[in-house]
Amino acid sequence: MGASVAETKSDKSSRDKPWIIRTYAGHSTAAESNTLYRGNLAKGQTGLSVAFDLPTQTGYDPDHELSRGEVGKVGVSIAHLGDMRTLFQDIPLARMNTSMTINATAPWLLALYLAVAEEQGAPIAALQGTTQNDIIKEYLSRGTYVFPPAPSLRLTKDVILFTTQNVPKWNPMNVCSYHLQEAGATPVQELSYALAIAIAVLDTVRDDPEFDAESFPEVFGRISFFVNAGLRFVTEICKMRAFSELWDEIARERYGIDDPKKRIFRYGVQVNSLGLTEQQPENNVHRILIEMLAVTLSKRARARAVQLPAWNEALGLPRPWDQQWSMRMQQILAFETDLLEYDDIFDGSHVIEAKVEELKAQTRAELERIGGIGGAVAAVETGALKRALVESNARRISAIEAGEQIVVGVNKWQQGEPSPLTAGEGAIFSVSETVEMEAQTRIREWRGRRDAQAVGQALDALEQAARSGANIMPPSIAAAKAGVTTGEWGARLRAVFGEYRAPTGVTVETVSSGAAEEAKLLIADLGARLGETPKLVVGKPGLDGHSNGAEQIALRARDVGFDVTYDGIRQTPAEIVAKARETGAHVVGLSILSGSHVPLVREVRAKMREAGLDHIPVVVGGIISPEDELVLKNMGVRAVYTPKDYAIDQIMVGLAKVVETSLERRDGASNQPHAEAQVY
Repeated sequence: MGASVAETKSDKSSRDKPWIIRTYAGHSTAAESNTLYRGNLAKGQTGLSVAFDLPTQTGYDPDHELSRGEVGKVGVSIAHLGDMRTLFQDIPLARMNTSMTINATAPWLLALYLAVAEEQGAPIAALQGTTQNDIIKEYLSRGTYVFPPAPSLRLTKDVILFTTQNVPKWNPMNVCSYHLQEAGATPVQELSYALAIAIAVLDTVRDDPEFDAESFPEVFGRISFFVNAGLRFVTEICKMRAFSELWDEIARERYGIDDPKKRIFRYGVQVNSLGLTEQQPENNVHRILIEMLAVTLSKRARARAVQLPAWNEALGLPRPWDQQWSMRMQQILAFETDLLEYDDIFDGSHVIEAKVEELKAQTRAELERIGGIGGAVAAVETGALKRALVESNARRISAIEAGEQIVVGVNKWQQGEPSPLTAGEGAIFSVSETVEMEAQTRIREWRGRRDAQAVGQALDALEQAARSGANIMPPSIAAAKAGVTTGEWGARLRAVFGEYRAPTGVTVETVSSGAAEEAKLLIADLGARLGETPKLVVGKPGLDGHSNGAEQIALRARDVGFDVTYDGIRQTPAEIVAKARETGAHVVGLSILSGSHVPLVREVRAKMREAGLDHIPVVVGGIISPEDELVLKNMGVRAVYTPKDYAIDQIMVGLAKVVETSLERRDGASNQPHAEAQVY
């Protein structure tokens, strides 16, 4: 008895090192983000996690047409080496562990990072960090892909091979299941889709004719994961243990990796943002803490790095104080508790072991099914995986609407005291619209100061490498040093590889949970009044690739009786207006989650007026503050929906009423001699 008691005592002398403590941060300009990073590091953050804006993530310069409204909004704008230099000024990269959430343009951003490290005198071989670089999941969620799957996989392979040889401590790819859960994935889908993606990438590397097979264990050992943790606490712990055991199994059985150190499942985490609520947002603090426990309590499945969202991210961009609050959660758990003094506290639990085995068995079956389709890439191209995610998310939303899945403050216990945390000016951070104009001025100055001949030669070398199959990294680094811009790098590779539009997952085959009879009857009555099926165009203007909301609106609108047109992400305002004209739309719904709703809606409305379609009502959905809601309605937007509007059937009722009101106004206007002068 005494021995067993002694074995369970904590041992402070052998206390584990804490995980890397990060916040996902970056906005506006490189200079402002640098100030933010240095402030966070001074507060005890031990690594950086860089958020880039959408033009940077998709390979456009700040002055490109598609960048309009998006510059500096969801991250920092990095257009060239000068921006990257400013971003890391006075931050010693030789001692920093830097995570960069970047995928389609990962080779380019890594090239800029390596060039800055070289300027600082940092040994390239000593650099530590991660490029997310999981392009396959971008076709399923988040949507910052650019090129078709085959050349995209080739670019990922190039980064893996280059870093394995030259930057051996770098994680060249973060297999990212985080956004799969954000798109509605179940634990089994998150496990199986992420592992299938990892297999697809590793097979691509292994099968390359230029690849040195002896280095494969090193390649395998540098693949890391970036996962999500939701509120189903026990399930999430078991999911992480299942991830670890399945990864070891794949290493041994599929790839013959003998070294146990190379088989370790290494992952970072950001806990679930999907479950953050606009209603009673102070409840999100508790959600974030509980979710963090799921990825830290089990020693055998503990995250190597943790970054937490801020409590108010369902309302808008967090302030430095909001991010500090999340950082303090990590520090208190890591340094004030005794968690790191013990071995795995779940070993021997029959409940945990049974759940882990259940998840593993279901994941193996799903991996076999994906393999039968032809692997992850084929399953993406056919739309099979995307459709499954849309269906899974539809079930989740329906369960919340029906009250079967309780969300405190949303569908139960809605009554509460007003939150003093959200009161007053400055409660939510917003990026000034002047940031875009200033970025455009700076990039024009940058182009004017550089050696145009050197830039042209660097771009030609880049294109030659892309066409020949040579590794893209050396010419990308040379291009970075020559002063090539993000948009020029992206444009040259677009010319070689082309662009791609992934399946939306919203098809006639997509199964949903149906719609309420009230909504169906209302749309049927509206159709009778119109004399035709009501037509809805769902548009995603700008570069925002977070399409979950748009997909669910399109799916439910189909179920209630609308004739729905939804062509996916990254549409220009002109394309949306053309689609409204072509289909004879009765209402246009715009989904924008990047914070760019004001300039993008302004442009859509202007183009509708130019096209003589101003009579078609426009509604908007996104993370939109009350102040911006007033701005949009003053532009003529008929309804605004935010995360608090979780009941999609009620949104359908709202759309029907918007169309009815539009008809009444038009009918009234037709009886007035000067109707065209009215402003609505």
